[in-house]
Amino acid sequence: MRKPAILIALCLFFLNFQIQAESFRTQIVGSVEVSLEKQGGTAIALGINSSAVITLGPQTRFFRGIELELSAPQAWLSYQGSLTMAIYNGLGRQLAAGVADLEGSRIAFEPLPGKLQIIYQIPIQPAHGLRTSPYVTVPAGITPPDSFPILFRLTPAVKGINAELENMVFQFTVRPIVSNEGAVRLIFRYPAQLRNRPFSVLIDGNLVEDVREEQLLREGEHHLVVRSDDYRNESRRFVVERSKTLDLTIELQDPTPLIIFDGPENTLFYLDNAPITQLRQPIPIEPGIHEARFRVGDYTISKTMNIQRGKTYRVSLEVDLSIQESE
Repeated sequence: MRKPAILIALCLFFLNFQIQAESFRTQIVGSVEVSLEKQGGTAIALGINSSAVITLGPQTRFFRGIELELSAPQAWLSYQGSLTMAIYNGLGRQLAAGVADLEGSRIAFEPLPGKLQIIYQIPIQPAHGLRTSPYVTVPAGITPPDSFPILFRLTPAVKGINAELENMVFQFTVRPIVSNEGAVRLIFRYPAQLRNRPFSVLIDGNLVEDVREEQLLREGEHHLVVRSDDYRNESRRFVVERSKTLDLTIELQDPTPLIIFDGPENTLFYLDNAPITQLRQPIPIEPGIHEARFRVGDYTISKTMNIQRGKTYRVSLEVDLSIQESE
C-alpha cells in the first residue's frame, strides 16, 4: 500500500513542477529598474500581448517589496475580465526588447479587475508586512532579490477581441516599497598610543555585538554610548534617515584627565604648588586629590579638587565688581 501512495505523491510533485515551468511567447516592450534613486517609480506603456521586464538595483536591503501599478484608460471599464495578468520569475537570462520565446515560473496570475487603477505588491523580504486589501493585491509567497529579473505580462482572456481592446494602452509603473529603516556604519579612530584596546558600544541601550557591521535602525534619533577602561567614555545622539546609511565617526580619546586654567592677566597660577605657564590649554593630570591656586598681587585663593579619570576640568578665576546702594 505504501508504493502506490509514494508514486501518487511523486506524480503530483512532477505535475506541479510542470505547471510552474511554463513556456510562452511574448512581446517585451522594455525593462524597468527598481532602485532607491527612483522611489517615485519608473513608468512604461503596455498593450495586450506585451510584457515588461523588472530588474532590481544593487541596493535592496531597505526594500520590503516592489509595487506594480497599472493605470487603465476609461474604456477599460467596458471590458472587465477580458485580460489577465501574469508574473514570472526564474527566467534565467537577461531579456531584451522584442519578441521572445521564454520559459519561467508563474508566481501570480489573475483576470484584471474592472478598475482604472490596479495595484500589485510583490514581497521580496520575509518580514515584509504587506497585506491584500480592497485597493492592493499581494500574491502569496516571497520573490527574493536573487530570483530577479521578473516579467509582468498582459494577455487576452477571450478570443475574438475587437480593435478598441486590441489597441488599448495601459500605463505600467514600478516603484520600490521601502522600510521605515536606515543604517549606521560606525567608524572608530584611535589614539596612536592606545590602539586595539577593548570597548563596548550601546545604541539605545542595546549592546552592539559586532561594531564592524552596519546597524539597521528605525528612522529617527538614536543614542550611542561607548564604555571602556582604556578610552574616554563617549555619549552622542545621531539621526538615521529612511533608506540611507549614515557614516558615524567616533574619535576615541585617551582617558587621562585634563585640566585647563583661565583667568585675568597678571594672575599667577599653581597646581599642587607648581607654577602653571600654559594657560587656556589642556594639561594632563593624574586622577586623585589636587590643589589649584590663584594669586593676584597679595590676594590668594585656592581650592581642592577630586580629579577623576576620563574628564576635563576648567579652573577659572572670575573678578567681579559689586555696587550696593543704601539709604
